[in-house]
Amino acid sequence: MRMLPSTAALTAALAGCLVLLPGAAAAAQSPGPAGFTLSDPRIKESSGLAASRAHPGVYWTHNDSDDGPYVYAVDSATGRTVARLTLTGIGKPRDVEAISLGPDGQLYVGDVGDNLGGSWDHVWIYRFPEPRELRDATVRAEQFTVTYADGPRNAEALMVHPVTGRVYIASKDEQKGGLYEGPERLVPGDGRNVFRRIADAPWVTDGAFSPDGTRLTLRGYFTARTYGWKDGRPQGEGERVDAPWQGQAESVTYTADGRTLMFGSEGAGSRVVAVPVAEAPRPAPGKTPAGASQGASASPEPGAPAAGGQPAAGEGDFTKGALVLGAGTVLVLAAKRLLRRRAPK
Repeated sequence: MRMLPSTAALTAALAGCLVLLPGAAAAAQSPGPAGFTLSDPRIKESSGLAASRAHPGVYWTHNDSDDGPYVYAVDSATGRTVARLTLTGIGKPRDVEAISLGPDGQLYVGDVGDNLGGSWDHVWIYRFPEPRELRDATVRAEQFTVTYADGPRNAEALMVHPVTGRVYIASKDEQKGGLYEGPERLVPGDGRNVFRRIADAPWVTDGAFSPDGTRLTLRGYFTARTYGWKDGRPQGEGERVDAPWQGQAESVTYTADGRTLMFGSEGAGSRVVAVPVAEAPRPAPGKTPAGASQGASASPEPGAPAAGGQPAAGEGDFTKGALVLGAGTVLVLAAKRLLRRRAPK
């Protein structure tokens, strides 16, 4: 009878696979300096993080689905919730997955999850001003209806560029995930805001722009990469980030000064881990962003050839780097399935 591999053997094999993925092994072994612990028992599925600009040391977060229209302000010095906001003027949230702070001083909440991968023909973004005072309050939010040019998508990452104010969404899919660009300005109410694919980005659980808008960091469950950002496009293959090993890695944001990345996860009493930011990645010599000649608002069709029949500059490199995010996830999930099969009933 053929025997299934032991748990130890699977663990060793998995570790060997991760060594082949840039940053994955380092992420597992290098959790980075301490951050803070979310102590509020109401926060059980923290799925997004955004550093406050109005209140130093405070981070905004929210639960995943089934919590209601709530956003929490957490003091990183103590891990305690210092305000819970109740959003009104919106429908019932379905699957809130991300939060980001725009240059207009407003918080953008992404109700963009769709675990069935296409069951909803639209999703929503909610927007409201960051409050001046931190206390429990009810705030009125604007609601924006979002669709994708290439059909419904599941997504967990929403990023607002800190200079242009443009909103981006990264969909979550092992093979077909992508980075999507929203319109120059969102239209509230029933008007449709169409997001268009500008690059591949497999299996992203969250993302964040640096405060100066020159970097974009995308994370998956087991890896993270930082890309240079120029003229509305990610640059090159990006640089590996030593993201911490977290059970349900769901969120990332930059500190207000841009010097540190904060990585969060789901779970009661979950830990937010701080990782110092490395030097900004630089595009390879001679490389320009895709669609640069048309300006930041241009959105070439994904995979469309540039002049001379070659891929648009920068897109191929970004895709190579983004594939690392998905590859690490696939390997680890496969190993988990094997372990579950072998577990005694």
